Amino acid sequence: MRLFIEHTTTFTYSEPVRESYTELRLCPREQDGQRCVAFSLSVEPTAELSHYRDHVGNVVHVFNLLQPHDRLVVIARSEVITPGHFAQEPSDLSLLERFDYLQPSLFTTPDEGLRALVDPLCGLAHGYDLAWEVMRTVHRALRYEKGVTSVATTAAEALAGGAGVCQDFSHVMVAACRLLGLPARYVSGYLYAPGTSDAHQASHAWVDVYVGAQGWVGLDPTHNAPQNAHYVRVAIGRDSADVPPTRGVFTGSASERMSVIVSVRAG
Repeated sequence: MRLFIEHTTTFTYSEPVRESYTELRLCPREQDGQRCVAFSLSVEPTAELSHYRDHVGNVVHVFNLLQPHDRLVVIARSEVITPGHFAQEPSDLSLLERFDYLQPSLFTTPDEGLRALVDPLCGLAHGYDLAWEVMRTVHRALRYEKGVTSVATTAAEALAGGAGVCQDFSHVMVAACRLLGLPARYVSGYLYAPGTSDAHQASHAWVDVYVGAQGWVGLDPTHNAPQNAHYVRVAIGRDSADVPPTRGVFTGSASERMSVIVSVRAG
C-alpha cells in the first residue's frame, strides 16, 4: 500500500525563547518490507537540519535555533510503501538486545497488578501463540479512552485505571511480555484508518514481540490485530521514552504549548 503522511507539530511559547535544541523522530524506517519513497522536513523559523541513525536504526533529525522565537512549526511529509504484513528476516538476538527488551524500562516496570494479569499465561509455551494470547489479554484488560492518562503514565498506572490510549496499551503489553520472558519492544508510527476521524488511528503505537525462530512479529493490542499494510513504522525502542516524535530544550522561562495534527491518506 502507498501511504502519504503529513505530521505538523506547533510549539507556542508564552514569551520568546532562545537557544533551543530539538530532536525529531519522524522519518519512517526503510526496512522489513517497508520503503520510504520520499521524506521532507520543514522548520519555521528556518534552521539547518542534520541527522543520524541511532543504535537500533531509527533516523533522528536535530537542529538548533539561536535566535529568539515565540513559535516553532515542524512539518514532516512522507511517502511510504508498506508490506502486507511485518516481515523482518529472522535472526538471533544479541546479548544486548535480549537484555534491553527483557528488562523493565521507565514505563514498563511491573507491579502486582501486571503480575496478576500474566499469571494465567505462565504455563503456556513460548512462541507465537503466547504472544497472541498476551495481546488478547491486554486488549480485554483496557478500554480505549482519551484524557484519562498522559505521556507520563506508566504501564502499571494504566492497567490499574483500566483505560488509556495506544501508548498505554503498548506499554502494558510490553511489560506483560517481558514478565513472561518474551523480548518485546515499543513501536511508534502511524495507522491508516479510512472513514474515521479518530486521531489515535493516525499517530499510533504498537508492539513487536520476539518469538524465536519466527523472529519479531508486530502486534497491536489497541485493535487486537497484527501489523498489516495500514501501519507505517517510524521508530522502535524499549518504551515510548526512547522514541518521542519531538524532544527538545530551550533557554528561557516561558511556558510551552504543543499541538499536533496528523493526516494519513492512501495514494
